[in-house]
Amino acid sequence: MVAVAFERLDEEMGLAAGEDPGTLATAEVHLPADINWEMLDKSKFFFLGAGLFSTVSAALYPAVVLKTRLQVSPSAAAAASCLRAAAAILRHEGPRGFYRGFGTSIAGTVPARALYMGALEVTRSGVGTAAARLGASEPASAAIASAAAGVSAAMAAQVVWTPIDVVTQRLMVQGGGRGGAAARYRGGVDAFRKILMVDGLRGLYRGFGVSILTYAPSSAVWWASYSLSQRVIWGGVGCCLCSSGGEGLTPGYGAVSAVQAASAAVAGGVSAVTTMPLDTIKTRMQVVEGEEGKSVWRTVRALVREGGWAACYRGLGPRWASMSMSAVTMVTTYELLKRLSAKTETGTTPPASTRQRDERKMS
Repeated sequence: MVAVAFERLDEEMGLAAGEDPGTLATAEVHLPADINWEMLDKSKFFFLGAGLFSTVSAALYPAVVLKTRLQVSPSAAAAASCLRAAAAILRHEGPRGFYRGFGTSIAGTVPARALYMGALEVTRSGVGTAAARLGASEPASAAIASAAAGVSAAMAAQVVWTPIDVVTQRLMVQGGGRGGAAARYRGGVDAFRKILMVDGLRGLYRGFGVSILTYAPSSAVWWASYSLSQRVIWGGVGCCLCSSGGEGLTPGYGAVSAVQAASAAVAGGVSAVTTMPLDTIKTRMQVVEGEEGKSVWRTVRALVREGGWAACYRGLGPRWASMSMSAVTMVTTYELLKRLSAKTETGTTPPASTRQRDERKMS
């Protein structure tokens, strides 16, 4: 999961100490101003957000099912090929096999997403203001606010997402020959009831600590990669403008969205690779019944015994693809959502703000 908060990079690159301003050529990129929390119609924001993000979740759900099946596979041979696993699901279960547990997932995702977006915007607005009052520069304030917002939103959403993950992942692997296959569930409500009867409330929150350890650093890595990617892209645009003698550029929302999408794809891929072992451990703990799933150490030992340390990266392909596609669709959907939800008195298209993106020393 996707981890993930979204905001355009908002940096200013200042002069180095002691440099003469006359020795620099400046290329400016004028980006549309961001729509902040106070400018949003909250009811429209949450209502439209539920619909838009549910559609995105439906499109990406098959990759999540495939990733989960590979992660809980009992042998390296069974997890050897994504295409082979996908073909097996189609052959034995049909297209519906890729949507096991989807109803339960959507039912939990709507409130979890609302909690995520609310915590994201409130934290980002509050932390950014506080950082600015403490004397932090605009780039530093934006970076601090974005990182804090992503981490707090991910942690808040896990209160809802962890039980939903446990139930949906048990449903996903039914028919997959591992974990939940031994206890046949007739749906999300039946799975919820049986897990609660056997393991109590702790059963629904199995892997909660590992989930926090997975999504908090994932959010931090995502933000770092996303910001760096945007800086590199806009810096390249500024360099091109300098070399061609241009003085500035005012990109439209389409160009800004394209840069955001490219940066989000890179960030999603980097985050997927760096946090994959934790995600595999979390999934095994939540799905596999018995002694193996009761502790992190037992889960790790079982994985290493089955396929060495490479077993921690089972399902990396589907997870990388899912997180990259999710990041691209989420960031573009989120920016669209904010423009659609902007209050009419503030206008759906805020005034442009100038951000100096590149300063290049002339020879």
